[in-house]
Amino acid sequence: QLQLVESGGGLVQDGGSLRLSCAASGPTSSSSAMGWFRQAPGKDRAFVAATSWNGDNTYYADSVKGRFTISRDNAKNTVYLQMNSLRPEDTAVYYCAASVLAQMTYGRAYRKQEYDYWGQGTQVTVSS
Repeated sequence: QLQLVESGGGLVQDGGSLRLSCAASGPTSSSSAMGWFRQAPGKDRAFVAATSWNGDNTYYADSVKGRFTISRDNAKNTVYLQMNSLRPEDTAVYYCAASVLAQMTYGRAYRKQEYDYWGQGTQVTVSS
């Protein structure tokens, strides 16, 4: 059983940066593919980024490509989402997710149904 705890959210101005962290605890946390999703009010939870267990493969939604970077430090059992050039449309609750799989193709990584464990979410608000 994995437990995921996100942190690092907050209020930032248009064009600013934030780094989200997801601390994982559990016997398989360092061997799990991990992802970030976000959910804005009134919208479905949407894929943001994902990484394989060792960070060799990363995937991004088109809307964040070039602005966001996902990374992980397995020694700390932590996954990060560095968010630069933030826009008001990035405002959402951001969720960390883990799969029982070590890696996934993009065709699976963007699907929230492919993830088995979820954190409680952290709010990111970008003001214009």
